[in-house]
Amino acid sequence: MALQLRRKTHESVVYIDRDSAPRIIPSGEDFILEDLPIGTRVLYPNPSIKGLPNREAAIRYALNHPHGCDPLFAQLEPSMKVTVAVDDISLPLPPMATPDIRQTILEVVLDMLAGHGVDDVHIIIANSLHRKMTEWEMKRMVGPRIFADYYPDRYYNHDAEWSDGLIKIGETKHKDPLVLNRRAAESDLLIYVNINLVPMDGGHKSVAVGLCDYESLRMHHDPQTIRDSDSYMDPARSALNHKVVQLGKIVDRELNVFHIETAINNRMYGADMDFLLRNEDDFSAFDRMKFEAMRYTMSKLPRPARRKLLHSRPAQYEMIACHAGKTEPVHEKIVAKGFEQYAIPIRGQADILITGIPDISPYNVYSILNPLLVQVMALGYHFNFYRNKPLLKKGGVLILHHPCYDEFDHQFHPSYIEFFHRLLPETRDAFTLREKYEREFANNPSYVEMYRRGNAYHGAHPFFMWYWGENGRQHVGRVIAAGAENAHVPAILGWERADNLTEAIAMARSYMGNSAEITMLHQPMIGVADME
Repeated sequence: MALQLRRKTHESVVYIDRDSAPRIIPSGEDFILEDLPIGTRVLYPNPSIKGLPNREAAIRYALNHPHGCDPLFAQLEPSMKVTVAVDDISLPLPPMATPDIRQTILEVVLDMLAGHGVDDVHIIIANSLHRKMTEWEMKRMVGPRIFADYYPDRYYNHDAEWSDGLIKIGETKHKDPLVLNRRAAESDLLIYVNINLVPMDGGHKSVAVGLCDYESLRMHHDPQTIRDSDSYMDPARSALNHKVVQLGKIVDRELNVFHIETAINNRMYGADMDFLLRNEDDFSAFDRMKFEAMRYTMSKLPRPARRKLLHSRPAQYEMIACHAGKTEPVHEKIVAKGFEQYAIPIRGQADILITGIPDISPYNVYSILNPLLVQVMALGYHFNFYRNKPLLKKGGVLILHHPCYDEFDHQFHPSYIEFFHRLLPETRDAFTLREKYEREFANNPSYVEMYRRGNAYHGAHPFFMWYWGENGRQHVGRVIAAGAENAHVPAILGWERADNLTEAIAMARSYMGNSAEITMLHQPMIGVADME
């Protein structure tokens, strides 16, 4: 068997050399077994880096030994106004087992603030144009003690549509505005608490994106910027990252920001389900029994029950690094640690790229993975899991496995419904959609109200989700949805469909030739193909 090894103890890249080599593929709320052709290259996640033995001690050390500035305790005075901003529920995925890392950091930070007589403290969730977190989600993230002490007056979601709660702090050399949360901007000290799940998280993005308004966000969440990002997971080659850095420098010039960034490993499952991350060839008899039991159980449940069951299983992520201080030196160390966990050395691009689509994305926590989000996962995230150059050749075929059901969450994604059923049948051109319809949705009074008073994503959010797949759409020749339960969803998205993976591979080979090189991204997986 031909292998490329990242570590001696684990096969990160496997070439299938048998007539029948079934692999587990997530497909919405289901897990299926599919045979892959001989010679298929399968990318598996790297083994989990061992978590730090004492999370709290590592956090305290970071606060007392920051990069580029004085220790946190040395910056505190009793009369200060301090705001602590935290990442929202969009990461990590799935939501991690409690206590959440954010809870541990907040407990340390808030005790330090209280010990120095600082009592004007607010905690703001940096949700940007994402949906506001529910009361239950907010309590789960910070724990009952902090929740009781701060919610709702001093622990709340950012509101990108509350004009009185926003303030312009500057603009770029291209006259792009940066409007931020007023409480955060007018604080004597802004502390940002970050969990870095992938290389595009954290750094200047935390404040400049997480606490901004719609007009600020649309300046870099646009089709051309996404086309020029090669890829999101490679910050040095990401136009989106470059624009965000420009805004972040304004933040660091105008505000006093103390960053606390953490890196986590990829230990998504506990012992009962960690077999899903391994090479199927290495399954024990007990692993196979567990898989069959899981598959049988899932087959007997209605779709909402399967979704609820999967979303109820918290991830077992462990913290592998914590750094604090100024934005850039902190982020540089955290990104390096992240690549240590995720980078998989690869040689040679594929003609055909296969990926299952799991049920969860940053934008459907405790909700439905609607068709627009299936597109985001396929052409936005999974296509962009590379560094240096794409894993898929220009004009290649992307095969995704998902039922592509036509379902939407009316509470969380109301504007998605209109975008998908009204706009995409008219045009899939991202530039036309931006110029003709984006502001209409952004300023729609109903969507604004549902964002502000409810738990809906901002009216403009489905546009950003469509743009998110723009570089993938420009690169990929064809997209085939294997296992799609209907024809109209793939058609609206501009895709072809196949009943199963075998049929999809045959279709792809008819376009690319029988000798086409096939690569599969084993899911669930967070990894970055480090292309030579």
